[in-house]
Amino acid sequence: MSIAVAGLGAIGTLNDLPKLSPTTDGGGGFSGVLTNALQQVNQLSGGAEQQIGSMLKGGGADMSTVMIAVEKADVAFQLMMQVRNKIVSAYQDIEKMQF
Repeated sequence: MSIAVAGLGAIGTLNDLPKLSPTTDGGGGFSGVLTNALQQVNQLSGGAEQQIGSMLKGGGADMSTVMIAVEKADVAFQLMMQVRNKIVSAYQDIEKMQF
């Protein structure tokens, strides 16, 4: 199903979004999303470290590219820490519930 808004042209056309369904295998669901996010944060951090090493060795990396990579890795890490804090907080709230 596509939605077209008059006057917006191609920007107003939305394609179908993939259907979300629960999975029974170990790779899907909440744990799969967290694992994927952790891997992406780790890749950003590794890429930043490689660019820093390349710059220090005198490679072709310029300072602005290295700083952008470091900041991307830092923001991703901070976001992951906030997600972790929210998960811990939710767990503690559930732990306090009386049944």
